[in-house]
Amino acid sequence: MKQLLTVCLLALAITARAQAVMKFETDTHDFGKVAEGTMATYEFKFKNTGNQPVVIANVQASCGCTTPDWTKTPVLPGKTGIIKAMYSSAGRPGVFNKTVTVTSNAVEPSKVLSIKGSVLTKDEIKPTLTPAQLAQSPHLVLDKSTHDFGKMEVGQQPIARFTVKNTGKSPLVLGALTSSCYCVGYKATPAPIAPGQSAVVELLYSQRQLGQVNDAVTITSNDVSGDAKVTLKATIVRDLSGNSMVKESGTAVPFK
Repeated sequence: MKQLLTVCLLALAITARAQAVMKFETDTHDFGKVAEGTMATYEFKFKNTGNQPVVIANVQASCGCTTPDWTKTPVLPGKTGIIKAMYSSAGRPGVFNKTVTVTSNAVEPSKVLSIKGSVLTKDEIKPTLTPAQLAQSPHLVLDKSTHDFGKMEVGQQPIARFTVKNTGKSPLVLGALTSSCYCVGYKATPAPIAPGQSAVVELLYSQRQLGQVNDAVTITSNDVSGDAKVTLKATIVRDLSGNSMVKESGTAVPFK
């Protein structure tokens, strides 16, 4: 009986000591000055200094402007993992201070990581860069500035394709799209474009206003020389068939 009790106590002691530990190199990061349009990204690295695998259940950002990513597989004892925080600075000039909260099976089950910085408009940050920094920056060039969809039916979501070339010397990262109609978005999040390379960017158009429309769209990026602007045009009707092509809501449409 005494032997059985000893074995049970030993097993309990071993179980009590079994734990996962996330040891971060740092839990804060200051980006300093960030050019508006840049996707400010930092990887928080940690090591599992415990004796059980670290399993991250979730990572929650404090706002929609910050996108987290993390090591999805268990991090074995002695191995390392990352928590990535990506802050979208497009349309957000000024000081920012955001957090991401990591939930895991570690001894500290909830860990808060912080990022901060100051977003400057491109007009503000450009004078602060040296000629060498400017020479190394990315540069966005579009193959065209306008796309005309022609006639389209309300409710349709056609795609406008633009070829973007990076003629600069560092990777080009496209940011948010802005428009007064709030009717334009990326079909898929664009990947960074390497120097000297081109990529096709697909813009999804969801305009529902009837008649002739003309929408200006700004494509933000980490090109410090300025943002790219394109124009989307269309003539939108309620129905592309029959007599509805002649009149829309009592207003004559300039085609038959």
